[in-house]
Amino acid sequence: MLIGSYTYGIAGCVTHLYFLFIIQQNNMNYFELYNIPVSLHLNAADVKKKFYELSRQYHPDFFTNESKDQQADILEMSSLVNKAFKTFSNEDETIKYVLQLKGLLEEEEKYQLPSNFLMDVMDLNEQLMEAKMDGDEVIIASLKSQIKNLKTEIYAPVKEIIEHYKDDLSSEKELLQVKDYYYKKKYLNRILAGIK
Repeated sequence: MLIGSYTYGIAGCVTHLYFLFIIQQNNMNYFELYNIPVSLHLNAADVKKKFYELSRQYHPDFFTNESKDQQADILEMSSLVNKAFKTFSNEDETIKYVLQLKGLLEEEEKYQLPSNFLMDVMDLNEQLMEAKMDGDEVIIASLKSQIKNLKTEIYAPVKEIIEHYKDDLSSEKELLQVKDYYYKKKYLNRILAGIK
């Protein structure tokens, strides 16, 4: 466990690993690590810029002359930076992460989708299976288009919530709407993945 701070003199730059200690002790989340506000819809350019900045700051190659413990701490920090970037680079993963932070989504949760949605999607899936068995590319393309349109349709009610989410202003009710959207989209994406 890291206690206190280590100072490294690399090209006149001082790096404090006290930050890692804070992350470990306070379960700092990815948004705090990147020093950005909690959001469901991140600016890709800002995230990439912060990723490169943190990657340079905590790159293990800069710490090869330090103790094994210090190298392990840097490696852990570098790993956290990479995991956060992977999450932030995928809007669905970012939504999932925020819902988990708020205690509204569990990793292996068996979420119950609305029955009317399931019936509609099962019907599309059956049609798709028949079209694949028949090798009917025209119907397959049409069904793909219908599924993509359905994705657009399910996004409409949560568009404003996702694109303008404010951590201190958005309600749990709004986040539960986003959760419903997340699982519906996940279901549709599985069907689309099966088409390829």
